[in-house]
Amino acid sequence: MTQFTKKYDLEERTAMFGGEIITFCKSIRETTISKPIINQLIRSATSIGANYMEANGASSRSDFRNKIFICKKESQETKHWLRMLGIYDLSLKEKILPLWQEAQSLTMIFQKITSSLNKRV
Repeated sequence: MTQFTKKYDLEERTAMFGGEIITFCKSIRETTISKPIINQLIRSATSIGANYMEANGASSRSDFRNKIFICKKESQETKHWLRMLGIYDLSLKEKILPLWQEAQSLTMIFQKITSSLNKRV
């Protein structure tokens, strides 16, 4: 797994994050417990980048704000599913930590963008 570097190209950064989550999830043994958690984690983590791409093509300021807010929500949800995987298998915690930290960084970035947009209204 590669370490996350602080990239300012959010399109690339969110795509890399989704890819890292997919790679990580492929390494986890699927059970009746882990399968739905993995599914939810992949959906939320890859949705961050998809919604960011949609935000970049937004048809209005309101549409842009909405998509960025969704990016923030998906980042927060990703942190939740990473936490659930850590509870499911304590041995994964070391691998989960950098992923959780990146999800937290993305959450804070999208919160800052949202706050800046709200100030300009």
